[in-house]
Amino acid sequence: MDKAERRQALLRAARTVFSEKGYHEAKVDDIVALAKVAKGTFYLYFPDKRSVFGELVRGLFSRLGGAILRVDPSADVEAQVKHNIRAIVAVLLDDPALTSILLSHAAGLDPAFVKELRAFRQEVKLLLQQSLAEGQRLGVIEPGDTELYATFTIGALKEVLFENALEEQARPRERIVTALHDFLRRGYLRMDPAAGLEARRPEGERAAPAARDAPGEAPERASPPRGRRARSRGD
Repeated sequence: MDKAERRQALLRAARTVFSEKGYHEAKVDDIVALAKVAKGTFYLYFPDKRSVFGELVRGLFSRLGGAILRVDPSADVEAQVKHNIRAIVAVLLDDPALTSILLSHAAGLDPAFVKELRAFRQEVKLLLQQSLAEGQRLGVIEPGDTELYATFTIGALKEVLFENALEEQARPRERIVTALHDFLRRGYLRMDPAAGLEARRPEGERAAPAARDAPGEAPERASPPRGRRARSRGD
């Protein structure tokens, strides 16, 4: 086994140990035992447990950055956005061990560990902000505060994935992608309840839209009822 392979073996072992024991309970002894190398070998590559965790985080962040494609407004925007959501969800769900640690609400009392988590989340937020700002420039994202938009988006994604990791039977991946896409595209607030109910009716049962007058045409006036003479100003 060469140096690169040994390093990867240590990273894989660390990911598994972190997943099974959590960050705080994981020990370097556990990592080297799983990787089947001497403890001294570990320190040839990483100074401590925190550094190997940081390496895993940077790898995940790199995969997230590579998963997001720049949207081309001249092509099918909706399909491209859904692709990006699917790619991000795939990166996080394909690494459940690290994702569960990063999405954990209880960071614990280790200040350095908290710092690692905050740095990762800030990098993800900045990456999303930049993508949203680019979307606004292209006209595919509504005007607004991209920092808050990024916070809302990450919050929704974080809760969905964290809850999914805790469930005995995880939700299908494509169901998560579709729900997130629909939420971001339309939201769920409807200020006109009647319009919301009308949208839920089968297409064949929906009321026909009211006819509108063509531009430049005066609206047609209703004829007076039969048997009654229209009054003039002189009557």
